[in-house]
Amino acid sequence: MRLSAFIRSTVCLGTCLGARAALTPISNWGTNPTNLQVQAYIPSKLEASPAVILALHTCGGSAAFYHMDANYDQYADKKGFIVVYPSTTKDNNCWDVASTKSLTYEGGGDSTGLANIVRYMISKYNADPKRIFAVGSSSGCMMTNVLLATYPDLFNAGSCYSGIPAGCLAGSPGSSPQSADPTCANGRNIKTGDQWAKQAKAMRPGWNGTYPRLQTFHGSADTFVSYTNFGEQLKQWSTIHGISFTGNTTNSPRAGDTKMVYGDGSVLVGISVANAGHPVRDDQQADLAWFGLL
Repeated sequence: MRLSAFIRSTVCLGTCLGARAALTPISNWGTNPTNLQVQAYIPSKLEASPAVILALHTCGGSAAFYHMDANYDQYADKKGFIVVYPSTTKDNNCWDVASTKSLTYEGGGDSTGLANIVRYMISKYNADPKRIFAVGSSSGCMMTNVLLATYPDLFNAGSCYSGIPAGCLAGSPGSSPQSADPTCANGRNIKTGDQWAKQAKAMRPGWNGTYPRLQTFHGSADTFVSYTNFGEQLKQWSTIHGISFTGNTTNSPRAGDTKMVYGDGSVLVGISVANAGHPVRDDQQADLAWFGLL
C-alpha cells in the first residue's frame, strides 16, 4: 500500500471513527488457524434470514479502518443485513494470498479462517447461505478473488477494488509490498484465460458447481498494483464462467467510469476508473446493487 494511503488511514482513524456506530466483537467463532480478529456491524433490526457481507481491509488496515472507509452502516440499518470486518495482523496487516495453505480449500490459511467466520455467521444469526458476499480493497480485493476460487460454495458474489487474479502471488514469500515478489504487482505475471482458470479451479479440487459472480474495479493510473492485473482478472473469471466480452458502458456506475460487460453482465463486470490511482475508492451503492441489497 502506498505511504499516502497508509497515512490517510491512520490519520482518519484518530479523527473519524467517532462518527461511526460501534462494532460488535465476534469471538469463539470456530477454527482460526491464523489468529484473525473479527468484529461485525449488526443492526438492531435484522432480517429474519439476513445477508452477510465479509468486508476485507487493505494492507496496513484493520477492521476499524475498513468499517470507517467502507461505511455500509446506513444501508445495513435500512435493509437488516450484517457486515463482518475481520482483521489480520501478520505480514504488515496484509491478507495471505500467496501461501499454499491460503490458496487451498481447507488448507489452514487465512482463507480457511475467513470461511469459518462465514459459517459461524450463518449458524449464529440464521444468515441466508444464498446471500453471502465478499468485498475488499487492494489486499482485500486480492483475498476476495482467492475466496471466490477456494470457497465457491460459500459466496454468491464479490465486489472489489484494485486487486489481482486468484493465484497471481502463488509461491511468493509474502503478500505485502515489503515481502512479496513484485512480479505480479508490476503486471508481469501474464497468462492465458485457460491458464488462470486452471489455477483458480485447482484451489478447490473436485468442485463441479458454479462459481460466484464478480464485479472488479481498477484505476487506469494505478502504478502500485499494475492496471494490467485488471485485464488478467477479467481473463480468469470470464474463462471460469465461460463467457466473452460483450461491450462497454460509459459513465457507469459513476461519471468517468467504463463498465466492461461480459456475457449479459449478470456474473462478471469490470469497471475501469479513468485516471485513478491506488486504491480506487469504494462505491457502496455499486457494491450493494451488485449484491441485490439496495
